[in-house]
Amino acid sequence: MYRNLLSERVSDAAALLTGKHTVRCPYSGCGVSVRYRHVTPDEAKRLTELVIDHSRH
Repeated sequence: MYRNLLSERVSDAAALLTGKHTVRCPYSGCGVSVRYRHVTPDEAKRLTELVIDHSRH
């Protein structure tokens, strides 16, 4: 579990360096995430709301 979390953090950091944003579901044990780049603020908000609302996935 710890190794998986570490690899996710490293992957997120690498994506951030290339201009991508990563949003993960805050629900413990849920592996849903979205990574986006070059989207409108409205689309970024929509994607974020989709990911953080655990009941929608």
